[in-house]
Amino acid sequence: MERKIAVLPRSLRELMYHLQKLPGVGPKTAARLAYHILSMREEEAVGLAEAILAARRRIRECSICHAHTEDEVCPICRDPRRDPRLLMVVAWPKDVDAIEKSGVYRGRYHVLHGLLSPLEGKGPEQLRIRSLLERLKADERIDEVILALDATTEGEVTANFIARLLRDTPLTVTRLGYGLPVGGSLEFTDELTLARALEGRRKLEFSAEGPKEVKGNPDERPEERGTPRPR
Repeated sequence: MERKIAVLPRSLRELMYHLQKLPGVGPKTAARLAYHILSMREEEAVGLAEAILAARRRIRECSICHAHTEDEVCPICRDPRRDPRLLMVVAWPKDVDAIEKSGVYRGRYHVLHGLLSPLEGKGPEQLRIRSLLERLKADERIDEVILALDATTEGEVTANFIARLLRDTPLTVTRLGYGLPVGGSLEFTDELTLARALEGRRKLEFSAEGPKEVKGNPDERPEERGTPRPR
């Protein structure tokens, strides 16, 4: 039987192989990207490679909120102008960027780095849930926790899990309001929709069946703002 000869150079095949590890990139897209990289000027290709290495080596998790940063503490956590009473819980660092682009939220964040998904082996221990509870216990200024998680099954499960953990605390727990499409991700939601969902967020109340959303925006009850929560 005649042995097939590899037509593509080994370095090109390796480049295509690694490009296929990117989300949404199949063999054809990887080939197209690889050939585009080969057509770039050398300084452009070197700049791309150096940018990838620099991001991988320099970016770390903020020691407070777990968002991406090059410093020990991210700019949002360092900013004294952010409202310390509001804490928004999101799944991924990219969700922070999506919310910030809406321009309507001035509180702080806590990034879980994922959603609960038993099928993928992601339980509470794999997420930043313990540090969230420790942060809420240590920071007496926080009085509202906004669960800004994807409108997916995993997002609902994660939101309900966290809400149950906060059931016996004096904290107000809210969810983003209407506007987010079912099954949608914050990453792909436009700024106007995010702004409306944030402004129309709903408070969660608890019953024997679990957490339920109730009408009424917490921002419409000013008497609850600025009142220290009991310890």
